[in-house]
Amino acid sequence: MNKKIVEFVRDIYQTKEFIPLHAPTFVGNELDYVSQTINSTFVSSVGKFVDDFEHKIEKYTETSKAVATVNGTAALHTALYMAGVERGDLVITQALTFVATCNALYHMGAEPIFVDVSKISLGLCPKATEEYLAEHAELREDGCYHKGTNQRIRAVVPMHTFGHPVELDELLDVCMKWQLMLVEDAAESLGSFYKGKHTGTLGEFGAVSFNGNKIITTGGGGMVLCRNERDGKHAKHVTTTAKISHPYEFFHDEAGFNYRLPNLNAALGCAQMEMLPSFLKQKRALAQQYREFFQGSEFTFVSQPQYAQSNYWLNSVICPDSETREVLIKETNTQNVMTRPVWKLMHRLPMFEKAPRGDLSVSKWLETNLVNLPSSPVDLSK
Repeated sequence: MNKKIVEFVRDIYQTKEFIPLHAPTFVGNELDYVSQTINSTFVSSVGKFVDDFEHKIEKYTETSKAVATVNGTAALHTALYMAGVERGDLVITQALTFVATCNALYHMGAEPIFVDVSKISLGLCPKATEEYLAEHAELREDGCYHKGTNQRIRAVVPMHTFGHPVELDELLDVCMKWQLMLVEDAAESLGSFYKGKHTGTLGEFGAVSFNGNKIITTGGGGMVLCRNERDGKHAKHVTTTAKISHPYEFFHDEAGFNYRLPNLNAALGCAQMEMLPSFLKQKRALAQQYREFFQGSEFTFVSQPQYAQSNYWLNSVICPDSETREVLIKETNTQNVMTRPVWKLMHRLPMFEKAPRGDLSVSKWLETNLVNLPSSPVDLSK
């Protein structure tokens, strides 16, 4: 079967060369816009493309304000800061995530609580979140507290794993009940919709990534999505060193961040946004090809939840057991077709091993059995 998988992937991408997991695609106005930026000399944090890129994201996601940042981690850090997360706080998130989710908390002096994911979405499970809170938390006059540590539980951070939207309505209900802020880690889900609404826009804040391996890229880059314009203006202020505008004087009215996205990167992002509808169409067609290929086999293709429209950032299959997974990964990579396991669960990393956590049965099952497949956009009509 593994030989057939290699042949199938090579037939899709029409190459005998190395096939990466997800490569950037530049087929539009990228060179033109970047050249304009260089010719203008405005290559750093000032320039028209930064504003244009933010407006394009606002229009596409229908969010009140989008704030460009230097990378996705900076966007998440800003979103958490805007949500009021402080040193010593606890934040509920998933152990099945990329390390950046937890790194942002670590450097704020906050600590994660790891809760299990859902088999439906691969993201944070509302039922597991409610069960953890019911057992370990209590509401006081000023908010939600962990009974065991007496720390404030400030927020809930689900990640839309591989672009598949989590069960947001249910998570919002949990957050309302326990007086918690919902901050969406939408790093992987540009172009994904939950019941017709773009991911990252249902929580108070969302964070998107434009790393080189995402569905569109600015090389490095991120975006904070804000539900209301007032918060958006404040987020823009703090990410630009909290400097008060003045022709020549330097005055900063709070401790801010130098998280500004360079105009050079934003130019690339503007060109990529023009191609996003095409990339989404190609990626969803690719997912359908994978779904049909694996139908009736021992592998289970990971499809979007019924309530959602996923960007299928990374296509995945679930193997019947860990041995099958190991053989699949080894044999495909030996044949220069890149596949990979899901991330090591966060509580297995030394800096997060003492973090509080609930039962992580589904997360451990996925860690053992899931494999990501090559997912770069490809025109299957040719």
